[in-house]
Amino acid sequence: MNEAYGAVGDPGVASSRTVILASTDAALRGRLRASLTSLRWQVREASGGAEAIALLEEKRAEALMLDSWLPDLDVAEVVGQVRQMCPAIDLLRMDGAVESEGGRSPRRNELLHALREAQDALPQNDTAIWATAAVAVPRGTPPQRMMASGIGAGTLAARPAETGLTELVGRSSCMAALGEMVRLVAPRSTSVLIEGETGTGKEVVAKAIHRLSLRSAKPFAVLNCAAIPEALLEAELFGHTRGAFTGAVQARTGRIEAAHGGTLFLDEIGEMPLALQAKMLRFLECGELQRVGDNETLRVDVRVIAATHQPLEQKAKEKAFRLDLYHRLAVFPIEVPPLRERREDIEELADYFLERMGQGAPRKRLTVEGVAKLVLYDWPGNVRELMHVLERGVILAQDRQVIEAADIRFGRVTGA
Repeated sequence: MNEAYGAVGDPGVASSRTVILASTDAALRGRLRASLTSLRWQVREASGGAEAIALLEEKRAEALMLDSWLPDLDVAEVVGQVRQMCPAIDLLRMDGAVESEGGRSPRRNELLHALREAQDALPQNDTAIWATAAVAVPRGTPPQRMMASGIGAGTLAARPAETGLTELVGRSSCMAALGEMVRLVAPRSTSVLIEGETGTGKEVVAKAIHRLSLRSAKPFAVLNCAAIPEALLEAELFGHTRGAFTGAVQARTGRIEAAHGGTLFLDEIGEMPLALQAKMLRFLECGELQRVGDNETLRVDVRVIAATHQPLEQKAKEKAFRLDLYHRLAVFPIEVPPLRERREDIEELADYFLERMGQGAPRKRLTVEGVAKLVLYDWPGNVRELMHVLERGVILAQDRQVIEAADIRFGRVTGA
């Protein structure tokens, strides 16, 4: 037997039939694990490059399978460190590429078979999704692999770009820039302020940041500051003790504490009362909170992402929002562009929505005139409005498989 793959207890010697899977995509790791386990491989999993290297230091492996993008380290950096640690390891990329240098497992064909099987197992309707960050993926990666979690009332979908990156839906330069900003900030714990008009998909961008972060396995807690009465907002955020106020019949954990280790998304942060802003600022500065009705403080590790459709900087100058809180939140500001500024993306977005609406029913398509009518509209409600207009068009088209320009109606629907 090749000594490089001898199964012994020494962490400096590779363990035969052991493979490390390094990817942020837990679903992909699960499919690979199932396939490789059936081939009698021992599988160890890592969600990032640093974790993969730590696993190798603990116990050497016969092979390492790396995703095309990792949240903490550059893939090339990981490859370099692994080569120094384990010159004989068989290193493969999950897009199917094989590193030309280094060792070669005598069972490499089994690893490649598992990769093909994992990709073939993906459903065909998973080729488009809601917002995700720009992720380095070599040319030719199947679009199914570039799936992000978190489908919701958002506005953006993943697609393969000609540059070899996964971009936000469409070919507009502003969406490529948005994806790059998300990718850059995701691995850090930096506070992010997402700005943009209503309906542009700010929450979906926040989910993408969380998914690509080192906190992805921890909670993603959401609080809409405009949806909760001012009198209850403090208790909702910080929690409260039993009897802290009328109606507090039992103690309750606040959203901040519930997000410990993960991400807290504060939507419509501009609606937060000034008095509560001071308490929020203190938490951001020291990481400590005090439940309503409690004298003790708790330390909580949370990354805060806020979103607003209001010009917070201008509101701060007008004393309608705390300037110090604005600067604390806007360490890394991200702006989501309105749909009217990326009209070239409308047809692709429409195709995606119609694909989703066609699940369980024959898929409808737009006529050329219908597409032109969509492109010429200014979309004050942005992509959320586009989704609603298309759903209306699907209904108005009735049994026809084609949505015509006459079926595209904005605002109130009246008789023909």
